[in-house]
Amino acid sequence: MPSVDSLNCRRSLQVGGETYHYYSLPEAAARLGDISRLPVSLKVLLENLLRWEDGATVHPEDFQAVADWPKTRRSEREIQYRPARVLMQDFTGVPAVVDLAAMRDAVAKAGADPQRINPLSPVDLVIDHSVMVDRFADPSAFADNVALEMQRNGERYAFLRWGQQAFDNFRVVPPGTGICHQVNLEYLAQVVWTRDEDGATYAYPDTLVGTDSHTTMINGLGVLGWGVGGIEAEAAMLGQPVSMLIPEVVGFRLTGKLREGITATDLVLTVTQMLRKQGVVGKFVEFYGPGLDHLPLADRATIANMAPEYGATCGFFPVDSVTIDYLRLSGRDEQRIALVEAYSKAQGMWRDSTSVDPVFTDSLELDLGSVEPSLAGPKRPQDRVALSDIGAAFDLLLETSGKKAQANTPVPVPGEDFVLKHGAVVIAAITSCTNTSNPSVLMAAGLVAKKAVERGLKRQPWVKSSLAPGSKVVTDYLAKAGLTPYLDALGFNLVGYGCTTCIGNSGPLPDPIGQAITDNDLIVSSVLSGNRNFEGRVHPLVKANWLASPPLVVAFALAGTTRIDLSREPVGYDDNDQPVYLKDIWPSNQEVAAAVSAVDGIMFRKQYADVFSGDANWQSIALTPGNTYRWDANSTYVQNPPFFTAIGEPPQPPADIKDARILALFGDSITTDHISPAGNIKATSPAGLYLQSLGVKPEDFNSYGARRGNHEVMMRGTFANIRIKNEMLGGEEGGNTLYQPGSTKLTLYDAAMRYQAEGVPLVVIAGKEYGTGSSRDWAAKGTNLLGVKAVIAESFERIHRSNLIGMGVLALQFVDGQTRHSLGLSGTEKLSIRGLSEDIKPRQLLMVEVERADGSAFSFPVLCRIDTVNEVEYFKAGGILHYVLRQLIAA
Repeated sequence: MPSVDSLNCRRSLQVGGETYHYYSLPEAAARLGDISRLPVSLKVLLENLLRWEDGATVHPEDFQAVADWPKTRRSEREIQYRPARVLMQDFTGVPAVVDLAAMRDAVAKAGADPQRINPLSPVDLVIDHSVMVDRFADPSAFADNVALEMQRNGERYAFLRWGQQAFDNFRVVPPGTGICHQVNLEYLAQVVWTRDEDGATYAYPDTLVGTDSHTTMINGLGVLGWGVGGIEAEAAMLGQPVSMLIPEVVGFRLTGKLREGITATDLVLTVTQMLRKQGVVGKFVEFYGPGLDHLPLADRATIANMAPEYGATCGFFPVDSVTIDYLRLSGRDEQRIALVEAYSKAQGMWRDSTSVDPVFTDSLELDLGSVEPSLAGPKRPQDRVALSDIGAAFDLLLETSGKKAQANTPVPVPGEDFVLKHGAVVIAAITSCTNTSNPSVLMAAGLVAKKAVERGLKRQPWVKSSLAPGSKVVTDYLAKAGLTPYLDALGFNLVGYGCTTCIGNSGPLPDPIGQAITDNDLIVSSVLSGNRNFEGRVHPLVKANWLASPPLVVAFALAGTTRIDLSREPVGYDDNDQPVYLKDIWPSNQEVAAAVSAVDGIMFRKQYADVFSGDANWQSIALTPGNTYRWDANSTYVQNPPFFTAIGEPPQPPADIKDARILALFGDSITTDHISPAGNIKATSPAGLYLQSLGVKPEDFNSYGARRGNHEVMMRGTFANIRIKNEMLGGEEGGNTLYQPGSTKLTLYDAAMRYQAEGVPLVVIAGKEYGTGSSRDWAAKGTNLLGVKAVIAESFERIHRSNLIGMGVLALQFVDGQTRHSLGLSGTEKLSIRGLSEDIKPRQLLMVEVERADGSAFSFPVLCRIDTVNEVEYFKAGGILHYVLRQLIAA
């Protein structure tokens, strides 16, 4: 920590007989001015700047800008932020490690020491995105799915085992342990981090960036963290600061407490809807108010986890006595717990009932007592629907889809004695970090199952049910509470510890059900306790996806349909053919609390005692020694990417883009799920055809996420989502385009390759909120490899905009209310973008010249969304990793 300490604010703190050095905010305030009403999240940023003051990247003016923030409640000051650590999951982590391995190769070829490429910050990678729900509703489901996971991912896991021994500061949590965010919450996070340097121990806030957007869960524990693309994460690992503007902070005041029978999921869906309406994209959200006194840590984590869904950078909860109680419950070291409390109080970061409310850019308020039972869907997490309105919401979907007339038509299922109708629930999944970190909703699900079984209810036979907890602690406490047998009886057997359904790893539907859906174009539903329900994400055959609490997932598995009002209609019928209503099987708050009391610290200490060792399957994977990776040319999972092939040559200065073609015209809310390859690989897709050409059978394709280490698969899958709509083709779904001139219909990949062969640059045009969703680095990497030089959109999601710049792709924004529609763009035009060969400045205006097919021409201005000076340097170097690599080679 190279702090100049120009404010002379370094102090020491005595805790439990130990001495800790720290950078005191109260001492800094004596020179900067009163910071007592600064949001706590900004106090964390201020401490970070004090600690990293070096006179080059961090200056006293940066401190003053943060301290002065309450005067205007917004700032245009760019700061350089250095998180304490980096967290990865395997889908996004594998390509990051692939890039590090490729960078080592490039450094070695340049004649330098490859070990210069090494994480400088601690990095944890948790393998949690690879298990799929192939087997379900069976006692052997977990063992069978684990065996299939190891079989499919052997190459990837061998590569990660190499990385585990080749890189310093890099730990891998093996598969079958849990979801990275929950492992972070329950074990990895320390709230206050420590580091020994020059014989002294320094204490500072635990902060991080992660390669999954749901890194934000940890803000529920008072740890500032958010998701970045793998590109940014790699740069942070290699010592580069995160360049950012001092954010706006929206306050969310909570009062009262939840009513009887209301779950944390109902609350988070309400909060998500409110904050989306408020508009918090690119902003911090900080929760405060007396309602926090009644909000358990697990509920806070549930809310913080959904920050990407409500659009914020993070949803932060300050440290208080609830935090301390959770640290003790989860088995943290008592010395660390004492340090967290003492440090937070010394720094003015502690919240209690006497705390003065901070000032915020904007604020909104929610009485917890007003929350009602809710779901969200059928396509977006912010579209909350009251439980009583779910049937009506589905009927509206049928009407807009032109299927209302067939709403009640039964469809036979081949070989089965049941029929399907529109609205049938074919997937019911207790899954995802949003809820499986929360004992109250998991216990509630178990209690609903118990009461249902005792009343003689059964899961409907067309429902694929699954339980995929976020950690092994969950199965421990469900078993201790005696609830596991009842979940098993309804088909909610353990299928794995991982993200499963929420990430698209729902596995195949039974063939007869899939055939009935396909043959009759049925609109069927999934109900999942997840955070994402975008089109095509959960399962390609399931068009309506509903987020719900775990106990409601169980209830809908019993009902078998979403065309129902469970507040009034029976969930099923008992053995005497008497109706059973949701209220009959819904547990009381007292029953849930009694079950939750089964959770204790012994469970956490037991499950995390040897967390990095893995099971026999992991330990049996052969290790490949060496500081550089031995690439296997025959591997279909891990290949050396082409990003750094010209790194030994001088960088080419940016040049104007001339006579580019439009690869696609997209509408609003194009997500990273639409852009980046995710989920199943279709046999007839470019990626499927490529794999088959190498002898891989369709049943062995695995998923796009599992093959993220192979750029050949990923570039072929970019923009290949089955639900994406290129407006050049009208309303047609699928990853196709019209190649110009001549408007020949091709896949986006095939068209891009043809354009590349002809030396034609490409541009993508889009509407609002381009790039929403998970922080997928391949959404930018794939765009780059297809030859797209610029994306012009009405607005961008924060992470994806940054990732585009990080891969050398221009992010440009329409101005003056102009859109693709107002400009009459059809996709047949040629575009030239001027001003790039000059001295680029952050957020400058550039001109786009348009030549129509008939020879007419016009131009329009766009805002260059290179937002910071650092990003200018990254773009000039060809991308952030190129910038870092050139520095390391030159060192």
